Amino acid sequence: MDENKKKLRYRLMTLCLLFMAGLVLFFATMFDAQIVHGADYRAMSVSTNTSVEQVDASRGVITDRNGKVLVSNHAVYTLTFDPSLVEKDALNDELLRLIALLRREGVTWFDELPLTDGAPYAYDYGVNRSGMLVKYLAGKKWIEDGMTSDELRDGVSPQKIFDLMCGDFGVDDALSATQKRALVGLRYSLETAKLDGDGTFLFARDVDVALISLLKDGDYGGVRVGTSAVREYQTEAAAHILGHIGKIQNWDDYKDKEGYKWNDFVGIDGVELAFEEYLRGTDGKRVVTSNADGKVISELYSVEPEPGKNVTLTLDIDFQEQVEKILADTVTAMTAQDEVERGAAAAVVQVGTGEVLALASYPTFSRATFNQDYNRLSEDPLKPLFNRATMGLYPPGSTFKPVSAVAALESGTITTDTKIRDLGVYKFFDLNLKCWIYPGNHGLVNVTDAIKVSCNYFFYEVGKLTGIATLEQYARAFGLGEPTGIEIPEYVGTMTSPEYVNSLKDQHWTEGFTLQAAIGQAYNLFTPLQLANYIATLSDGGVRRPAHLLKDVSSYDSPVPVYLYDETPVEIVPIGEENLQAVLTGMRLLVTDGSVRKQFENCVVDAAAKTGTAQTGGKGSISNGVFVAFAPYDDPQIAIAIVIEKGDTGGALAESAVEILNAYFTAADPNMIGENVLLK
Repeated sequence: MDENKKKLRYRLMTLCLLFMAGLVLFFATMFDAQIVHGADYRAMSVSTNTSVEQVDASRGVITDRNGKVLVSNHAVYTLTFDPSLVEKDALNDELLRLIALLRREGVTWFDELPLTDGAPYAYDYGVNRSGMLVKYLAGKKWIEDGMTSDELRDGVSPQKIFDLMCGDFGVDDALSATQKRALVGLRYSLETAKLDGDGTFLFARDVDVALISLLKDGDYGGVRVGTSAVREYQTEAAAHILGHIGKIQNWDDYKDKEGYKWNDFVGIDGVELAFEEYLRGTDGKRVVTSNADGKVISELYSVEPEPGKNVTLTLDIDFQEQVEKILADTVTAMTAQDEVERGAAAAVVQVGTGEVLALASYPTFSRATFNQDYNRLSEDPLKPLFNRATMGLYPPGSTFKPVSAVAALESGTITTDTKIRDLGVYKFFDLNLKCWIYPGNHGLVNVTDAIKVSCNYFFYEVGKLTGIATLEQYARAFGLGEPTGIEIPEYVGTMTSPEYVNSLKDQHWTEGFTLQAAIGQAYNLFTPLQLANYIATLSDGGVRRPAHLLKDVSSYDSPVPVYLYDETPVEIVPIGEENLQAVLTGMRLLVTDGSVRKQFENCVVDAAAKTGTAQTGGKGSISNGVFVAFAPYDDPQIAIAIVIEKGDTGGALAESAVEILNAYFTAADPNMIGENVLLK
């Protein structure tokens, strides 16, 4: 019995010793793994199994003044190439496989190399960025540090650059020219991505699931599938205003701004560019953990992406669509009669605020298919990509006469009672300037009558007596030949002056230019938006406000604005009440008892207007038609300007102006019915 107890005690002691040894070994192993070599193992784990990916933030939404969405986002698949996932010796082969697949499936990819697609090669700075090419070449010691892109273009052959890259990238000479160019383009894109601190290159976006399946099945090394948001246009209107996004074209503009990488997408034109600071979000970071087979087993955000802010425009998109249609219908009808191709523009500004309600340019295009249509659009002789509303420069013709009238009245050159007799032909030195009514004449007219009947003779005399300096002073005060304040690109135009004329080749100032400037000719060149804002200023008693498209900005998660547009007037044009009424009455009489009375019988609101016929020069040429108006007459709310190239007399545009006024005011008050307007 005692012997059995001894054996049992021995066995228990043995088990305890073994258990104790196991615990010691376990703690020793844990101590070694976590304390002695913990840092090394953690580093190995992170480098092997985790990666940090950038998560692109979606851009803010763009809406019209009524909250209707104009531009939003939708999620798409993207393809990124990571050369670290491919053996260096196999990189060219993997890229060639990828290129072949993309070509076979009809998928286009991004190529940052600013050389044309085929030999003989030429620099293509219009598509990609030259600054990065210069930086890359200087880093390779292939060009001197400090060389500019212009010096590169003028002094270094594009073929030489291409040959150097082929050698550096180890491009096989047996490849076709097309294969070489595509391969070099992607290799260059990958190399320049490294210069920006990123080892990957986004080479395609908005790809379909079928392509992704082919990539997975074919085991294409280095390709990562991700997601991103692309812009989606909810309207066919306002193409010249909304703009589009694309890869950064000039890195120098963004390199000092926080949060940008040279391969980022940004606003390229229109409000996408103008309000980039609001629309752009803050990118996030995501930590991705994968197992040894490369399968993702967990994802977590280390930095949450923050979408961009929402931008509300001053546009009324329904009204914008109507203005574009009216403009297109008018031009189409004119062309059907005379087979003359022409462009046109219209601008509508809210009186008292400077808010742009509509800004139309004809012909226009679709933002949704802009990329596919670009080549055709850029080669169209009518220039549909050109925004005539803010960049088209046109002589204002007789629509300038109210400026001349105000300048003469306020300077004391004439009074509201001053009358001048129209003799049909105004003689000034060797000039014989005919009034437009010649061989007739307007007889004895005051300033109100002269505006109503658009008497050239009266304003020739007024221009001579007032002088070009005073005419220019008041024109600029009304914003003609000055920036309007609009946030998208515009041309400032010119106001005739001795300095400007003398700066022109083979021109010398004479007082004859003053007479022509007073009736809106000579070198007076303004945009339709400038004309609309000038009429808004005039009808508001001389208060000139900046024309603008931004109404407010709000956070993505709250409708409460974080910024409201609030700019003070840029100019107060001093106009005496009697003088102002003399000018405005002349514009009112034009529509009640003048040349456009018939067209304005159908207007749903009392309005005032001024016609203009702007000569384009050349024998047998057709003049441009110009028309400005504001309404209601007693309580001005909107001002409009229409220009139709080769539209002849401004009176021919009156019907279009009435349609625009009716579209606006019937939308504001559906019960508003004008005289002689048929009920439907």
